[in-house]
Amino acid sequence: MKQQVFIILLLWTCIHGHSNAQNTPSFSASRDNRDRIESGFRSPDSLLLATKDKYNQAIKENDELKAAGYLQQMGRILFASGHYPQSLDYLLKADKIYRSRQAANLLAENLKVLGELYYRSKQTALARKQYDEALLYYQKQKNEAGKADTYGRIGHLYEKKQLYDSAFYFQHKALEGYQQQNHQPGLAKIYENLGSIYEDQERYDSAYSNFSKAYLLNEAQHNERAQIEVLNNLGDVLRKTGKFREGLAYSFQALNLARKKGEFYQLSGAYNDVAKAYNFLNRNDSAFYYLAMSREYMSEIYSQESNKQLALLQTLYDIEKKDSEIDKLVQARKTDLLISASIGVMIVLVIFIAGLIISRQKLKFRNEQKLHAQSKQVYEARSQLMEADLENKRLLEENLKQQLEIKTKELTSYTLHVIRKNQLLEELQSALDGLAKDDKRDQKKQIRQLSEQISQGLSDDLHWEEFRTIFEQVHQSFFDRLQLVSEPLTSNDLRLVALIKMNLTSTDMATLLGVSQDSLRVMRHRLRKKLNLPQGDNLSTYIQSI
Repeated sequence: MKQQVFIILLLWTCIHGHSNAQNTPSFSASRDNRDRIESGFRSPDSLLLATKDKYNQAIKENDELKAAGYLQQMGRILFASGHYPQSLDYLLKADKIYRSRQAANLLAENLKVLGELYYRSKQTALARKQYDEALLYYQKQKNEAGKADTYGRIGHLYEKKQLYDSAFYFQHKALEGYQQQNHQPGLAKIYENLGSIYEDQERYDSAYSNFSKAYLLNEAQHNERAQIEVLNNLGDVLRKTGKFREGLAYSFQALNLARKKGEFYQLSGAYNDVAKAYNFLNRNDSAFYYLAMSREYMSEIYSQESNKQLALLQTLYDIEKKDSEIDKLVQARKTDLLISASIGVMIVLVIFIAGLIISRQKLKFRNEQKLHAQSKQVYEARSQLMEADLENKRLLEENLKQQLEIKTKELTSYTLHVIRKNQLLEELQSALDGLAKDDKRDQKKQIRQLSEQISQGLSDDLHWEEFRTIFEQVHQSFFDRLQLVSEPLTSNDLRLVALIKMNLTSTDMATLLGVSQDSLRVMRHRLRKKLNLPQGDNLSTYIQSI
């Protein structure tokens, strides 16, 4: 009976006072049980040794940043295995390198791991200090994902202090940041944190909902390590709502994952949760067994010697930082002395160099005067050549203008000549037509033949070719541009266009083309169609614009 009372009291103490495990007497499991449990773990030794080899190689290559990364990896491995003092040693060494190299984002990431280590060691003030510094670096670097992660960690600290308003505030800031980034692992962690706050407030439905969201997100990401704590939390909620067997199933899942991943801290929590479930199911032997396993691992993590080593390492690190600052001040003083001595030497050198510069400047000034005189002569010669070139171009331009004027006069004279010729021929043709009306048949036949010859003379294309040659000399490339904006044009069309371009009257154009005014209007109408000229647009204006 006494033994049963002792077991029940021990269970009650562990269940309600688990957060003070490091101050309670250690309850040791048998060595056989301990060896049997540890045999299920993946030993971190090989991974630690491999990382240490990589670290040594980075040191040989003088790559400090890579070496710091391996130090942080070793710190994480030891942290997961519950070796907090050794983990702190490696993390502080990485911290020193990141600070010296001013690697802001890497330093902030290392500070978060340090903060988590201090939190697990029940040193929340130091944990908050690391998180605040990490947040400052992330804000400067505008690293939204890093800021969100840090907000979540700070909110978790407030939750453990039972300051739930502040906890909710920081968790929601973290949630907003992760949602903007669509960062699935981060969202899972924040939902888990929110569920933990609701659980503390005994709002179990909200707690279970948030834990379930975290579980689904982690499952989609295949993040088994993150699932350990989520499964423990789901088991807690079910147990607190009276669903002991369902909760026990989740706790065993967490236990198996913690054993698989080698997470001592999470394993201790899983054993403790299993013990609680068996206690509520009145299976005290099983509860006692799992409680013993939980306290064994928790006792190892929070042993008095470990805490002393943590405090010692932190103190040494602080002393080293202060010594480093003192060394910097001493170096600064030495630097000031060297600078003062250097300034004195520099003054003497400046005076000596100034004398040399002045003498050289005088010589340079004389040389520049000579060069200036030579340059002036070259400039004047070039100016004369340019003026002569401009004069030649001006004369050439005047010659071309004169040639253009001559051609224009020739074209006009030729046109007038053709007009007079055609007018004379028309008059002659009219006279002959009158004679043809006479009754004398022989005379009529001869006159008709003569009239036909005159008609042939009026339609002769030889003069048109001469006219076109002179026209194209005056209006260069006009016909080429015309063909680009119209359908194919006949020779008669081109003649009409040329005459319109010369601004001749309709009467003169009819005379030159040897057609009547009515025929001229028909020709103009056909030309408008071939030029695709809209109704209402002036034909003469359009041709003048080409």
